[in-house]
Amino acid sequence: MATVPNLMRQLEQLVALPSVSATNPKLDMGNLAVVELLAAWLETLGFKAEILPLPGQPHKANLIATLSAGGPGDGGLVLAGHTDTVPYDEGRWQSDPFQLRERDGRLYGLGTADMKGFFPLAIEATKTFLDKPLRQPLIILATADEETSMAGARALVKAGRPRARYAVVGEPTGLKPVHMHKGITMQAVRITGRSGHSSNPALGASALEAMHKVIGALLTLRAEWQDSYQNPGFAVPVPTMNLGCIHGGDNPNRICGSAELQFDLRPLPGMALADLCGELERRLQDSVSEEQVQLQCRALFDGTEAFEQDRHSELVQTAEKLTGHRAESVAFATEAPYFKRMGIDTIVLGPGDIDQAHQPDEYLGQERIEPMVDILRGLIAKFCL
Repeated sequence: MATVPNLMRQLEQLVALPSVSATNPKLDMGNLAVVELLAAWLETLGFKAEILPLPGQPHKANLIATLSAGGPGDGGLVLAGHTDTVPYDEGRWQSDPFQLRERDGRLYGLGTADMKGFFPLAIEATKTFLDKPLRQPLIILATADEETSMAGARALVKAGRPRARYAVVGEPTGLKPVHMHKGITMQAVRITGRSGHSSNPALGASALEAMHKVIGALLTLRAEWQDSYQNPGFAVPVPTMNLGCIHGGDNPNRICGSAELQFDLRPLPGMALADLCGELERRLQDSVSEEQVQLQCRALFDGTEAFEQDRHSELVQTAEKLTGHRAESVAFATEAPYFKRMGIDTIVLGPGDIDQAHQPDEYLGQERIEPMVDILRGLIAKFCL
């Protein structure tokens, strides 16, 4: 009969399975081996495990594992996490990123904090309830491609699954419940002008000079949005826009024929991405309307909306009681808004620290393990028994 390894061995095996997702196809991997391993463990514990490949990407999949309830099952709790990691900095780790290492009370390995480390803790918490009658189902959910496209979460929304009343997304929050975060979109603006000999400006149309006007329009729009939208619940209480990189031209003595600017926008809750992107397009087109150039805007990925869960909801209040911390906000984006879109009350709550995420020598502090397991036990008891 198959057995489920202990918590530390689970984490060791999960870390050992590379599941990098990246926008660079040379670095991008699948996560199928990770979800298959989780499914095997959860089926051994009595869960019904469903592996759902992403459309057109059979090497990437979501996992929905359900421990059924004896009651009507119209509610339920989801313990959710993503199985992919970001790429790693080869040569900058003190140890192999795919081998779990314990040093000074810390567990080092790629994904320990963000966020493979959440799954063994969720499984450990679940074991307490295997011989108890559940009033509502308990679901462990594992997704693909959170670090890049959110394709796993988007596929779940399209399928309308899972069906539940509450969800906990185990991203690294340092054992503090998070009830809201900013959204994100990344955009590219490409200007196509006409190259020519720099000795005579009439021979061309400079894309770089037109880009100067585009940047001015972006900074003006940013200032307007920051004047119109504030939320004191965030450390940075306004929406942000970062002009991240720009490329254009090829030689000093040629009029620049094309240029591209890439930037990100992080809106507050209540700022719909579709509306913001529409306003961006209008403003930027207007900024170069008198120039002899063409302007094209495109999204670098389908953005993620901002997230907010009513802090007076039963889920938030229960999490605050179990953790001893008032619910707060974070600036990074998660899969939480996708669960909210399906009508699921959601919080973000996990054992790791965001400062460790995406860094060499990523680690999870061992002192976080038992407190997180206890918090998850309390949530399961509240919403499933």
